[in-house]
Amino acid sequence: MERPIFSLNKITAIIRGRMILPDTTWKVYQNQNWAVIGPNGSGKSLLCRVLLGQVPVCCGLMRRDPGLYAQNGIAYVSFNIQQHLMLREDREDLARAYKGTVDEVTTMREIIMAVKADELDHRGFEQIIDRLHLQGLLDRGVRSLSHGEIRKMMIARGMVKKPKLLILDEPFDGLDASSRTTFSDTINLLMEHDLKILLITHRLEEIPENITHVLCLKDCKIFAQGKKEFILNGHSLKRLYQGDDLNSTLVPDFDNSRQMLEQVPDEVLVSMKNVSVRYGAVTVLNGFDWTVKKGEHWAIAGPNGAGKSTLLSLISADNLQAYSNNISLFGRRRGTGESIWDIKKKIGKVSAELQVRYYSHLSTMHVILSGFFDSIGLYRQYSPEQRLIALRWIHLLSLEEMADSPFNQLSQGQQRMVLLARAMVKSPLLLILDEPCQGLDYANRKKVLDLVDHIAKNTEVHILYVTHHLDESLTCINRILQFVWSPQGIFQTRIKPV
Repeated sequence: MERPIFSLNKITAIIRGRMILPDTTWKVYQNQNWAVIGPNGSGKSLLCRVLLGQVPVCCGLMRRDPGLYAQNGIAYVSFNIQQHLMLREDREDLARAYKGTVDEVTTMREIIMAVKADELDHRGFEQIIDRLHLQGLLDRGVRSLSHGEIRKMMIARGMVKKPKLLILDEPFDGLDASSRTTFSDTINLLMEHDLKILLITHRLEEIPENITHVLCLKDCKIFAQGKKEFILNGHSLKRLYQGDDLNSTLVPDFDNSRQMLEQVPDEVLVSMKNVSVRYGAVTVLNGFDWTVKKGEHWAIAGPNGAGKSTLLSLISADNLQAYSNNISLFGRRRGTGESIWDIKKKIGKVSAELQVRYYSHLSTMHVILSGFFDSIGLYRQYSPEQRLIALRWIHLLSLEEMADSPFNQLSQGQQRMVLLARAMVKSPLLLILDEPCQGLDYANRKKVLDLVDHIAKNTEVHILYVTHHLDESLTCINRILQFVWSPQGIFQTRIKPV
């Protein structure tokens, strides 16, 4: 009789004194590749940590094939792994500052190849780099990479060990459409060569063809499991992703954005003239011109590495190269005496980069309250009125059950909802949304998009919106800035009304 590569027999896990995944039974055999789906907070990533041995099992029996116990038996690619790597890079930057070697950088090549020599598959490395189109990025510093490029780096890092089992936790997040197609083809090819894949995703359309089975989780319990065609074509999916629609009567007032708009002396909120941004020998923006006027809501489109996140960082006061360029915000030239806090108080931002940096033990409530002060962490006393506003956002986004939970113990999607509330509590004049639906399930994606549309149409908040998914459209968008690859080898832009 065939033995499974791993099996869970009526196990219950325990984390921070809380029982999770009660009475879970699941077996994966050699000829199977699984996708794991379910709403935000349903326990998908926790299940993977159980398989990795990072979360203890307090009852039941878990067995794994002996080959999975080897150093390179299981490779895991997730947002949390990326977060820890980037936080380590923050510490490296501090060390370089003390040593006076600030010009040193950690390259993509060093991150991908940071494995023991006997674990590295050199031939496989070249194939992986080629499939993910990373050849020209290997010697670039990780700080100069876009979020999508970093995501590709993490995927290559997991694959290069040539593991027996590859666990991919939302691997398509941050990838443009072309890269998603390429990577899906790569996953299918790997499965044909006997690599076992366990894929976690919120998007059913991202499940590759060669995935054979699907496991559904809800409320940290198995909701359904079986062959892919049976699960995805069944009637249980609708019940799996049930969610409340947006109640627009609960959306807080936005008087603050109206007051800030009245203080802008002319029609222009953002002005960029002949802007150039370079990281070493790499040019990201070159001679870039752009204007955002009152009443405009912009979608910003383009492939990974085009410069979208760099552009937004120039606006949000997170990029020092803004001071060497001709950039004006809200009627004032950058570098003419305004503080970084004068800029940030008018801007709310949600992005993967912010989520990576906001690795905090603070409660959900305190993370949201930190939005009033534009800080990563809460270092000032908040008022009763500010706490009431935060509570209204918690209620609107159905975050009540996690209001007192540590932020770094939430799922990726739950964290994204919290950061959206953090961006909105001060009712900013400019709301920057860089892939805001990343990590969100179907119900929460719909709620977020409906909320942004409502805000744009009923307040003076102006939207700058980046997404790689055409189905995540906003009806409020009336301008598009599109980055396109030019024959000269650098991205150019097209601006058009909707």
